[in-house]
Amino acid sequence: MKVLHIETGRHLYGGALQVYYLLRGLHAVGIENILVCAPGSEIGRKCAGIATIVELPTIGDIDPRLLIGLCQTIRRQRPDIVHAHSRRGADWWGGIAAQLCGVKSVLTRRVDNPESALLVRLKYNRFDRVVTISEGIRQVLLSEGVAEKHVELIHSVVDLEQYNCQADRPWFEQEFSLHPGERTVAIIAQLIERKGHRFLLAGAEKILAAVPNLRFIFFGQGPQRQELETECRARGLEEKVVFAGFRNDLPRVLPNLDLVVHPALMEGLGVSLLQTAAAGRPMVGARAGGIPEVIREGVNGYLVPPGEVTSLAEKIIELLLDRQLAERFGANGRHLVETEFSIPTMISRYQRLYAQLLR
Repeated sequence: MKVLHIETGRHLYGGALQVYYLLRGLHAVGIENILVCAPGSEIGRKCAGIATIVELPTIGDIDPRLLIGLCQTIRRQRPDIVHAHSRRGADWWGGIAAQLCGVKSVLTRRVDNPESALLVRLKYNRFDRVVTISEGIRQVLLSEGVAEKHVELIHSVVDLEQYNCQADRPWFEQEFSLHPGERTVAIIAQLIERKGHRFLLAGAEKILAAVPNLRFIFFGQGPQRQELETECRARGLEEKVVFAGFRNDLPRVLPNLDLVVHPALMEGLGVSLLQTAAAGRPMVGARAGGIPEVIREGVNGYLVPPGEVTSLAEKIIELLLDRQLAERFGANGRHLVETEFSIPTMISRYQRLYAQLLR
């Protein structure tokens, strides 16, 4: 079997990392992969040994050059399946190209933002099957009129073997300029509005009153950084918030964190939450999108209403003060990932889906 994958993201995190896991697993079981990606992208370099790499330039979602390039690539490579993984034009032109070339197609949708009824009809009906990475996203598509038989749920996953690291406090404290024994609460997400960093900042004063020996760490990059730094100064938090940027060593970082918070207003599933659970750390998140599928209330963390600052602060304080409860939540999270979010499970489900479409 030969599968042509389309992933136009440039960086190897989030959805692109899931594509790498999939291609690596499919390659291991003898499926031939072709990866269409942006020139110079990290995923293209990472997948060079497990896929034939085809670089296609594209500018924005409606750049027709992507359609032309995809049709040429499909006719040259002759795949059995076309699998579009990202937005940035892949979810639009990928379906059209597959139809024009008479090839079965799959789209994996990773976000839960609503779309217009017209766009839903024009986009998703072109694919033979739409995969959602969470039940939350699946429900969004069903509510917008996509037929239930057309949608399949296959969760995102995490590479458990990478998250067997032990805490290394001396390195961690030196790396992030922390005081010895200082507690840490982190958000691991792009610095964009819908990830909800501002809700943690709004509750910071209350949290610090209960746990003064505490630092907040924001992992990630994005357009909201300057605005968040300005808010930190306005709240007198500039010495309490570390902007750590994007890190590719989260398996080493995560075991040292006391707590990971995800106060997002919208979220497809949250790969950083799977990584946190795999590392055995407790979490507090908003009851939004697919977050409740990873953070199970009272099992491996707490859920709060989206945008509700008081509840967010109270749950953070509770887990910081009750270390025994926090450790129990962390152990439960690791078990959850092992049983429900493993790479072999995802690979076998995609194999089954491809086989069904070809039959």
